[in-house]
Amino acid sequence: MTTIYLIRHAEAEGNLYRIAQGQDDSILTDRGWRQVKALERRFEGVQIDEVYASDLYRTRATASAICLPRNLTPHLTRDLREIHVGVWERKTWGEIVRRWPEEMERFGRQMDRWRMEGAETPAQVLERALEAVRKIAAENDGKSVAVFSHGYVIRLLLANLQGISLRDTGAKSPTGDNTAVSLLEWDGAALRVVWQNDNSHLQTPEYLAGEKVRRRANGLEPGLYFAPPQLPAQGPRLEELIADSWEEAPPALDPARPALVGYLGEEPVGLIQFGPAAGEIALLCVRRDCRRRGFGVQLIGQAVYRWRPLGAERLRAALPEGCAAERFFRDCGFAPAGEAGAGKTLWEKDIGFDPAFKS
Repeated sequence: MTTIYLIRHAEAEGNLYRIAQGQDDSILTDRGWRQVKALERRFEGVQIDEVYASDLYRTRATASAICLPRNLTPHLTRDLREIHVGVWERKTWGEIVRRWPEEMERFGRQMDRWRMEGAETPAQVLERALEAVRKIAAENDGKSVAVFSHGYVIRLLLANLQGISLRDTGAKSPTGDNTAVSLLEWDGAALRVVWQNDNSHLQTPEYLAGEKVRRRANGLEPGLYFAPPQLPAQGPRLEELIADSWEEAPPALDPARPALVGYLGEEPVGLIQFGPAAGEIALLCVRRDCRRRGFGVQLIGQAVYRWRPLGAERLRAALPEGCAAERFFRDCGFAPAGEAGAGKTLWEKDIGFDPAFKS
């Protein structure tokens, strides 16, 4: 008998920023690292002989919860990777649901019918992942192993092993939380699901003590889509948005600098402008009546996805000392990093990959 703990990766940037990650690499969030620690506590005293993981950063980093305390090295395989979503990769879910509403519906609820340019089909994903897990089980007879994979892959696997067709998976097999654990057993001939999607380690006082009270976008909310501002036509409307968002004297939108407007439906609800220095955020604002819905952090996500490919390992923002925005930036993982001049403090956030988990 082989015992398999099938585990979803911890919260990664795409989950928080509402961006389709697919097989694109992204780092874990601060919450994700707290989930890793909670997972480590959960498995204290549990016998694990081997660890397997997809070769993407977010699964490798999550696997450290079990590997590091046991001095194990994870076996990496591409067959455990998340579904490749083709032209959707690195796009926001808000843009995807706007441009491909029918395919977005099929992606979650009619998986047997989902197709996208450059993407794998769910059937192809299921075939490779099922073969990988069966091989792991057969090679570890009598052992207990941990297998780290991704939300969509695990959803397909669990449904199939319980006799749920691909057509019905959307309705009958929900996506487990980040770091949710499922238990499989292999008897030498077949795999069976003992229990699934358990997140009890995220309900402990130790973990909940670090949770923010503020509401964040949930896993089903598409979020915002982004487009450059249309100037000068949008100028007055965006100036009004900025003025409404700032308690202090509002900064001016610089028409010479790159910027993105965040839209909810057809309404602009947020704005981010990038500074001239690598990693710099010159301006960020969210309409007052749209706050505490996870939109501000999605603007931060746009800064990450702009600056990291250009070599930046940190985001930077200069804030007026004692301004109300400090709390938001702190919640997003920024910390004070010295004086910025003119009565402002420099706030920084690390966005670099840890080489220990980068393939």
